[in-house]
Amino acid sequence: MPIESINPYDGNRVRIYDEHSDEAVGEIVGSAHRAFEDWRARSFDERAGVVRKAAAILRAEKEAFAELMALEMGKPVAQGRAEAEKSAWVLDYYAENAEAFLSEETVETNAVASHVVFEPLGVVLAVMPWNFPFWQVFRFAAPALMAGNTGVLKHASNVSGSALAIEDVFGRAGAPAGVFGVVLVPGRRVGRLIEDPRVRAVTLTGSTPAGKAVASQAGAVLKKTVLELGGSDPYLILDDADLEKTAADCAFARLINGGQSCIAAKRFIVLESIRARFEELFCEAMSRRTMGDPLDEKTLIGPQARHDLRDELHDQVVRSTRAGARLLLGGEIPSGAGAFYPPTVLTDVRPGMPAYDDELFGPVASVIGVADEDEAIRVANDTVFGLGAAVYTSDADQAARVVAALEAGSCFINGFVRSDPRLPFGGIKESGYGRELSSYGIREFVNVKTVCRIA
Repeated sequence: MPIESINPYDGNRVRIYDEHSDEAVGEIVGSAHRAFEDWRARSFDERAGVVRKAAAILRAEKEAFAELMALEMGKPVAQGRAEAEKSAWVLDYYAENAEAFLSEETVETNAVASHVVFEPLGVVLAVMPWNFPFWQVFRFAAPALMAGNTGVLKHASNVSGSALAIEDVFGRAGAPAGVFGVVLVPGRRVGRLIEDPRVRAVTLTGSTPAGKAVASQAGAVLKKTVLELGGSDPYLILDDADLEKTAADCAFARLINGGQSCIAAKRFIVLESIRARFEELFCEAMSRRTMGDPLDEKTLIGPQARHDLRDELHDQVVRSTRAGARLLLGGEIPSGAGAFYPPTVLTDVRPGMPAYDDELFGPVASVIGVADEDEAIRVANDTVFGLGAAVYTSDADQAARVVAALEAGSCFINGFVRSDPRLPFGGIKESGYGRELSSYGIREFVNVKTVCRIA
């Protein structure tokens, strides 16, 4: 069946792609498998040369890539340019550091000599989402390829153009045929890819249900997985926080990428003594973010990526208000074309409401009032997710105490949660397992091999 890409701003078709046949998919995987032996044998410097050229292409052509992202999933072009730049950063980072991260480690034992080496596994299958169509891919590809693995990408269908553009970037950068390939298939065919014996490992960024399905399929054939899944990041605002800065930070963190981010701020847990003032400042900051054409430089919020996702989000808001949440801002689907949803703030949010229990993947904020620090921590951890968290306070001791109690893969103090190539990134609980980025990320898809000489 054809794969269709629809512009969420005007509803027009961007392009139709032919779904790959089983034979074509087999050839793409086979090409990656055949390329592995040559690629792994190349020096780190040789691999880095390709990866650095890919980074240079991203920077030189960021305008075109930003426009492509805007057309396929509604990302404002300014944010698309930043995504291309960040993708180039992660490529350069691993080109510079991969050899040191994977250098042989000598271990003192009773043997004559013993050491640990890190060797690539082979073909890594990446199942990637639409919300950061370039960054998510390069976040996996930079360490995987620098470690000597080859990659096969199954991207979200609505960003097939981005997938093919990334494949082209690596090709023009000098990657040998097969080192990085793209399969155009729907999600229902991922299981067969995982079962292919030439695929040695799987990484997925996406929803928790998708992660559970991939983990089950990969587990059945004993293949390593790294899963970065959903999140409902809590932001704890304590009574000595700088409220004007905090409100501005929180609005930015909730609305980046139209709120369509696993590590976007989602639940704002505020001490009752300052809640009214925070809500006032927060609503002001949220209301200043303008919606519009993602190709317009002035646009801060584009449409949601698809109409069905926008409608699901609105249903979560409606069900929350019916259960007693109070609407402070937004909450109505605007008239006209485009999958738009306005910046929305809900307060008096309690357990049992979608705004409390579920991930809201769009520009909707949940404000939850609490009596004290202990209740703030309890509410923050009262979720199946554990991706990111932030705390705002001017008391360094209090910040350290709170962070130590939070159940999350990343915790930020007086700043919004973000990813950085130099720091490990991932979650716990139903936000997944494994780590990407930094030295931890590149060691996920290698064989940690012990070598001992006894005599």
